[in-house]
Amino acid sequence: MSRFLVVPQWQGSPAPRAMLLTDGAAAIAGDLPRAATTLLDVPLEAGDAQGTAVHRLSSLRRTQELMRDVLTQPGSGTADEPTIVIGGDCSVSVAAVDALPGGLDDVAIVWCDAHPDLHTPSSSPSGAFSGMSLRAILGDATSPLPARSGIAPERIVLVGARAIDEPERRFVDDSGIAELSTLEDSAALARAVADTGASRVYVHVDVDVIDPAELAGVSQPAPFGLSVADLTAALRALRAQLPLAGATIAGFAPRSPLAAVDDMGTILRLIGALA
Repeated sequence: MSRFLVVPQWQGSPAPRAMLLTDGAAAIAGDLPRAATTLLDVPLEAGDAQGTAVHRLSSLRRTQELMRDVLTQPGSGTADEPTIVIGGDCSVSVAAVDALPGGLDDVAIVWCDAHPDLHTPSSSPSGAFSGMSLRAILGDATSPLPARSGIAPERIVLVGARAIDEPERRFVDDSGIAELSTLEDSAALARAVADTGASRVYVHVDVDVIDPAELAGVSQPAPFGLSVADLTAALRALRAQLPLAGATIAGFAPRSPLAAVDDMGTILRLIGALA
């Protein structure tokens, strides 16, 4: 069994229509089991940068505090009931990973995303924190919202990234982060995670990792993405090998209620592979 925390945060997104993420979170929440689902009351206002290069930082900080309060309650995120966070933008994973019970020393992070989210405030072309999320999880000292306990790069597996800016490319190459561009071999992801030596895994899925021909409701579609069949098969194989510490599904931004319905089958297949 899994628990679900729905976090309709939009303030970390660089998209012009970022508030569509709240509609996406609401659409997913409508198909989750009510008894196992908590809806977080995130700030509605945009917030301000608080003197930094990160847009809407005040609201992002408040959402992180609210998430930690929920995720650190007794009984949250246990081995028998890992929490699956439904975003919202990708930066909801920062607080989710940081709040994992038992610390991070035995955890690998699988980051399934068309964009690696490895910018710093100084390298980001947008100033949107979503694109800095994984770098913050690594404990980057320049982030105004770093994880309290950073995770080592050698325990990161980047999956399906294909829209990579030059500063991110340099960081991946220099840090030794593992990369998988395809999942045609459904066991490849489980092998890559095993190579990290971790005994638990946190899985982050930005739905833009999927080919836009199979899922349209994303803010920044990138061609030549993963197939739903390959991704879900790889996630099931991974879960058969290691316990799930937690997971995130983020980035669902349908253009209309009808469009949300069209994509919901794909979203539910992802949830099924994780839960």
